[in-house]
Amino acid sequence: MGATASQAVAAPVLDVERVRRDFPILDRTVNGRPLVYLDSGASSQRPIAVLRAVEEYETHSHANIHRGVHALSQAATEAFEGARERVRRFINARSTKEIIFVRGTTEAINLVAQSFARPRFKAGDEIIVTALEHHANIVPWQMVCEQTGCTLKVAPINKRGELLFDEYVKLLSPRTKLVAIAHVSNALGSILPVKRIVDAAHAQGAVVLVDGAQAVPHSQVDVRALGCDFYAFSGHKLYGPTGIGVLYGREELLQSMPPWQGGGDMILTVSFEKTTYNDLPAKFEAGTPNISGAIGLAAAMDYVESLGLDAIAAHEHRLVELATAELQKIPGIQIIGTAANKASIVSFTLDGVHPHDLGTILDHEGVAVRTGHHCAMPLMTFLGLPATARASFGVYNTEQDVASLVAALGKAREVFG
Repeated sequence: MGATASQAVAAPVLDVERVRRDFPILDRTVNGRPLVYLDSGASSQRPIAVLRAVEEYETHSHANIHRGVHALSQAATEAFEGARERVRRFINARSTKEIIFVRGTTEAINLVAQSFARPRFKAGDEIIVTALEHHANIVPWQMVCEQTGCTLKVAPINKRGELLFDEYVKLLSPRTKLVAIAHVSNALGSILPVKRIVDAAHAQGAVVLVDGAQAVPHSQVDVRALGCDFYAFSGHKLYGPTGIGVLYGREELLQSMPPWQGGGDMILTVSFEKTTYNDLPAKFEAGTPNISGAIGLAAAMDYVESLGLDAIAAHEHRLVELATAELQKIPGIQIIGTAANKASIVSFTLDGVHPHDLGTILDHEGVAVRTGHHCAMPLMTFLGLPATARASFGVYNTEQDVASLVAALGKAREVFG
């Protein structure tokens, strides 16, 4: 028996005014106006909890990790490895051996391309990406194709920005060795059906890498439930520091892969005749890592979980629906990307105005949006556009921010006639 309206569970509510107090940067002004930050898809702002966690480490606990026997080194090592365990829990990986710290999503994808794909693939093998991908999930695979002779295939989308799933399935064959997909399109906000994509690829024996940079800040990600083989994301889109990211990989795959970089900490023994490599995850973490970045990332995960990822997703969904409805009322505005299942991104154009000029006017009004091709030039070519303006929402955005965007777009229409 279904629930009645009175029995229905209310959507979780985010206390956004309290959240905003956690982000000091939101108190600043731009061009004499209060900052309206709508560029979290490029890089989110950081809450006090993250800033303090990094400051505490840098001020009171900094030392190099793993090899020192003194108290500071041991404390830093404990904090760094504690951050790895925090990441494991956040994405529900089986083991900390499956969590590799990297600089960001781009480095994670390149690691898989050069350590997993390059040694295995050959002429006749195929890699599949989608037409929605960020350059960071295209170029590394093109490089592998040049290095090995394998072929890159592109799964098509429709004009709404949705994957044509049946066409993707048609591309799969025993020749398919790897499928690399975005969880969420950074340019349009489209959410891809990752589980279905993974299951179809696995049925052909292919391995799947997911670019999760735009997914982890907005919804709960469970890598085991998704069934993917690799999952990559960046700290700076998750309210954490720049220069830190994560590659999740299934342990058996990571065990089978050679190191990508050589140096300290990824070795057990070194002689001029032979080097033996360290166990996971150290095998892929040559040199001194971004220790404070990992600690800040762990603090960011604590922060978003304290707010509740369901509450975050519901709040951002309401903002996207409101922004879409309000922008559609403005003459000359075209919403680009109207997938049925979208994350917290609204891309748009204004007739007769280049997005860069539009972004400049919005900035004058204190509204920060991203303009350009969003590192997705093949997608822009498919859409027949040089660029778009993109408003991307985070936990700290409000209905008033949407109103400010609409008002700034009205000013832009006045300026450009």
